[in-house]
Amino acid sequence: MTRYPVDEVKQLAADLAVAAGVARGDAEILAAALMDADLHGVSTHGISRLNIYIRRIQKNLVHPTADLVVNRRRPAVLEVDANNGLGQVQAVKTLRLLEPLAREYGVASATIRRSQHFGALSFYCNWAAERDMILIAMTTGESAISPEGACEAFFGTNPIAASFPTGKGFPIKIDLATSIVARGNIIAAHKAGRPIPEGWALDPEGNPTTDAAAALAGTVLAMAGHKGVALAMMVEMFSSVLSGAAVGQEIGSMYKHMDREQNVGHFFCLFDIAAFMDPALFRRRTDAMIDRIKTCRRRPGVEEILVPGERSHRKALENRSKGIPIDEVTVAELKGLCQEFGIPFTVQTLSCGQEQTEV
Repeated sequence: MTRYPVDEVKQLAADLAVAAGVARGDAEILAAALMDADLHGVSTHGISRLNIYIRRIQKNLVHPTADLVVNRRRPAVLEVDANNGLGQVQAVKTLRLLEPLAREYGVASATIRRSQHFGALSFYCNWAAERDMILIAMTTGESAISPEGACEAFFGTNPIAASFPTGKGFPIKIDLATSIVARGNIIAAHKAGRPIPEGWALDPEGNPTTDAAAALAGTVLAMAGHKGVALAMMVEMFSSVLSGAAVGQEIGSMYKHMDREQNVGHFFCLFDIAAFMDPALFRRRTDAMIDRIKTCRRRPGVEEILVPGERSHRKALENRSKGIPIDEVTVAELKGLCQEFGIPFTVQTLSCGQEQTEV
């Protein structure tokens, strides 16, 4: 894939969102979230999603200027209605409301309903870690995982995430779906005409399959068997049931259901580290744990032990220097949006070995 300068792509994403009716400040939040995903190597949640967000705006399935409404409030609890606004924008605005509450009470939490797909959870968790806070984040999505013993998809891949500040230059970042593999990997195999490994999915009749098309018609398996299903259900309880959002198969698909809202639910719990200990001490204790982990005896063939978040941090450094890789389909979509809105596509390509001088 060709690489492109981070700042130029980020600016283009914001400009296209504004052209679609998003306020400039909100468009910059959206663009920042998309670029953060691409920087850290999570391209499935990056600029590749912009086209579908804009198409849903154009079909009045996403409100580009939706107000964030707090329906219920207790001292450190918010029940929020995203009003069918952009998921990334409404999530960041919710965190901005939670931060002073967590500073005052030590812990603050929020549910969010009537939202959309809102990208990588690590974007929000890292936001908290940068402020010496810890965010536990969860979200639901369209059905992909079947309940234990069933062969019909009900739960989404239902990720859960948290990040922890360190003194190492990057946060410990734990961001995982409750499925054994991202559904996007099965979609990619289907497009390429490749089989998928055994143990990834079931066909519509509930039989193990290596056929990607059958897997997409069936269900993705949960990680760790029944334990993964239980964790997916826990995320559904916090994000969907508790928030008042759609549950299970009621959740709209971002791509398939172009006739109704998604009504995705999210759950945030934000901790102020200073309520528990000096943040500097927390970082020192965390760094000492990382150092000890790295001195553990290594398995044969392992050159270095990495902690969660370290690999994606290195990827972000590389992509900041070399530019973010964008596939041809996404580039074509961006150029199509530019033509549609009368915005010049002036993003330069970076050849192999060429580095950005400033980002």
